[in-house]
Order: sequence, then structure tokens, then C-alpha cells
Amino acid sequence: MLAENFVQEFEGLPEGILDIPVELLHTIVPRPALFHLPGKRPETLFVSVLLHGNEPTGFLAIQRLLQKYQGLSLPRNLTLFLGNTQAARFDQRRLEGQPDFNRIWPGTLLPESAETEWARQICRIMRGRKVFASIDVHNNTGLNPHYACINKLDEAFLHLGGLFGRLLVYFTHPKGVQSGAFAELCPAVTLECGRPDQPYGIEHAYQFIDSCLHLHEFPAHPVVRQDVDIYHTVAQVTIAEHASFSFADASADLYLSPDLERMNITEVGAGVALGEVKGGKMPVIARDNDGMPVTDVFFKLVDGQLQLAKATMPSMLTLNEQVIRQDCLCYLMERLSF
Repeated sequence: MLAENFVQEFEGLPEGILDIPVELLHTIVPRPALFHLPGKRPETLFVSVLLHGNEPTGFLAIQRLLQKYQGLSLPRNLTLFLGNTQAARFDQRRLEGQPDFNRIWPGTLLPESAETEWARQICRIMRGRKVFASIDVHNNTGLNPHYACINKLDEAFLHLGGLFGRLLVYFTHPKGVQSGAFAELCPAVTLECGRPDQPYGIEHAYQFIDSCLHLHEFPAHPVVRQDVDIYHTVAQVTIAEHASFSFADASADLYLSPDLERMNITEVGAGVALGEVKGGKMPVIARDNDGMPVTDVFFKLVDGQLQLAKATMPSMLTLNEQVIRQDCLCYLMERLSF
């Protein structure tokens, strides 16, 4: 479906894009595409939306933003990237046979594909456009507060993330994410805007993008450390391929607690159970930022329960079983002090 290995570019917006429902966006933007919009300042703000088709908040925020500026000049140049519009048609993270559009960027561990090629092209294009900052907008499928993710601890990145809120997550894994690739070009941030059905997520993303359009430069002074809470992702947790899992079927290898997502962005102590295990075989795999297994560091089996072996802070826990299989069960984080 997306076999072409080049990214489309447009100097303007297609007719009807400002009010089209996200599930019909594929009718006017059938493939991943860049839209370059002129503004008063030449340094370009890059905004990426719909890398995951079931995360529409970024697109809805952009619609609202561009409706505001209809007939007016944007404060600075803006390049909009619309990602997986075909998956958005079906409210899916990605379609069968597609790679994850937020794992294909330079630095990826995925094999070469049409998608990895156009991701490289986008980075080359934006390097030539003097990109000022990069914003990639996402939703969570589970209960999560809003937070910003950064891939470098440079002051400009901290200032950019701090504009969104005091909760920041620093991560270097997984590889191949959009913000990680653009971090080599400019201050870059990933926005996690809560569930797709929450209107405040649209408002928050819209206000943030508009603020970045008006931002002339990043402050030279350091971020006041008391103004932000920074956590570092230390492990990604996936379900082992051999293990079945469920939130409803108690006969599954791993019967997960239906209250699991309430642990998100909460410091959870050792001994807390995530679910019940059948067969006595470890059903999850935790890997650190180098891809090395660290399951025994974070998990243990006790009396048929999957328990945390040490205190940690989970994020991105969800009750969506398809997303868990396509991506992961969760990430584990630790507070970063510096």
C-alpha cells in the first residue's frame, strides 16, 4: 500500500484538510507527506502527527491551529508531516504488513524498507530548511498524565519539554523514533497527550505548538531543576512470544490485572503484583537501553504471581491487547537527579 520509497512534498495545504475527519484524511492525503507552509520567521518548526493511526490528537490540534491562522501569516515557517493516514482510516496503530512509523527513522534497528528510506529523506529535507525545533504528537492508550519525552539532556531540549509541563521523560530506547532522529538536527520533543478521546489533549497540544511558533529562541539560562521532574526510561517490557496473556481470561499464561494502567507514572514498590502466572515460566522480557535482558532485575515469580523485584515507575501500561503485542507491555523508569 505504501510501497513508494519517496516522500511527497507540497508547498501548501490540500483543499478541505482543515475540517476533514481524521478517518477520511486518506482520501486527500493517501500517503505520508510533507506540507511546507511559509511564515514570518525563516527557521522552520517541524510538526509530526499520525505516526500511529490511532493517535489523532496531533492532527486535530493542527487543524485547530491552522483554522486560527486562516488568511493570516504564520509567526514562522511550519512544516507539517502527516504519517500513517491509511492506518488512521481504520483507527489502527499500524496496518498488517506495515512497520511502526515511529521505529523507522535514522538509527532504526529495522531492516531497510520504503518507509526507512522516506524517513531518511525527511531528515535530509529538514536539515536543509534550518529546522528550529521538532514536535511529534502522540496519544496513550492507557491512563497517563500528559508528559514530554526528550532524547538529549541539553538545556534547549529541557526548555522545550518544560514548555509542555513539568513531567519530562528522557529516553534513548527504542531506536528509530522520530524525535531521536531529529535530535541530531534541533531541539526535539515527543508529546504524550493522554487518551485520544480527551479534548484537553487537543487543547494542550494546540497551545504548545502555537507557543513554539511564537518562540524566537531558547533561553540561554539553565532550566530551574525545581521546575521539572525528569525520569529516565531504563527498560522496555514485552510479553514473551511463548506466552498468552489476557485481562479477561484467567486461563491465559499471564492473567493481567484489569487495574494495571492505574500504575502509570506512579512510583510502585517491590513486591507489587502485575498479574497471575500459569505454568511457572516467566511470561515477560525486560530489556535495557542496550537491548540486553534485565528481566531478573525487575521481575520475579512468587506464589504464581508476576511481581516487581524492585521499586520502579511504569509508563504506557494499557488494556489494549493489540497494542501490547504490536509494541510492548510498558516501559520502566527511574527518577533522574542532576
